[in-house]
Amino acid sequence: MKDFAGKIAFITGGASGAGFGQAQIFSEAGMKVVIADIRQDHLDEALAYFKEKGAPVHAIKLDVTDRAAFAAAADEVEKVYGGPPDLLVLTAGVNVFGPAEASTYDDYDWVVGVCFGGVVNGLVTFVPRMIKAKKGGYIAATSSWGAFNAGSMTAPYTAAKAAVLSLMESYYVSLKPYGIGVSVLCPANIKSRIYEAAIKNRPEHLKNTGYNVNEETQKFLASIHEYGMDPRELAVWLKQGIENEQFLIVPYSSGPRMVELALRRFVDYASPEGMKRLEERQKQPPTEEELQHMAEREGYDPRTGPRFMNSDVGFAKARKDLDWVDPGKKAK
Repeated sequence: MKDFAGKIAFITGGASGAGFGQAQIFSEAGMKVVIADIRQDHLDEALAYFKEKGAPVHAIKLDVTDRAAFAAAADEVEKVYGGPPDLLVLTAGVNVFGPAEASTYDDYDWVVGVCFGGVVNGLVTFVPRMIKAKKGGYIAATSSWGAFNAGSMTAPYTAAKAAVLSLMESYYVSLKPYGIGVSVLCPANIKSRIYEAAIKNRPEHLKNTGYNVNEETQKFLASIHEYGMDPRELAVWLKQGIENEQFLIVPYSSGPRMVELALRRFVDYASPEGMKRLEERQKQPPTEEELQHMAEREGYDPRTGPRFMNSDVGFAKARKDLDWVDPGKKAK
């Protein structure tokens, strides 16, 4: 897709963070943008921004885990703009940090339900409508750099994002005969308010977490996100990737090399000799190239930045009452 002017874009999570950056960039490209978001306050802020710009933007309050609401949103898009979206961008996501072994069913049901289920629901809702419209089009999903890494402190999130990456590749192959392109965006640290979700967005019936999560831990996480990539810059990477019909968009100058280094562990996992190589490599400090890549992804020098700052708030720790978790991994 190279011509955006006059076409319809539907963006989940479109009222804040990465989604809001995407809404801005595609609106500026001349698209009629629909922003869907679960937070009414975020929708109100976004609408005020676009009203000042005089841009044709329509807002829909949407919980991406609600399939009936997704169908109603699709009907609303067709009523307002006369057809299904030409560009579908599935960006809504949530995250929460803690040891994998402390994870509860609710941790998985919430994080996977939004990050993976929200993409599934968007695809199942809109793909048939886009095919029937016979206009071609484009679909993109925001996965994560976490899709390439085992996240010992983000197990539900990295599992969901890896699933999104695989799912989108399936659709990339399947939708070619219909003239519908597919991309998946895999950023690392983003300057966003995703940290608010664990306190403000998590449903009551899914609040039984095994992690130490409170206002202080989320403030600490916010201090990390302050170093992240600006959402508008990330959206420019996405737009360029769509224009180039590039399936995998890793939004860094060293993106392909980062992927190559991240995936080499699977080669090592596949043989006894490789397992020994991997064990030896893990004993070594990061190379200068790896440190540079980490700095590019996270937005700060990994040797001195927030990840290595002492935090007395128990960020990414387990609840202190979990008697099966190593004491060093639990909040004090």
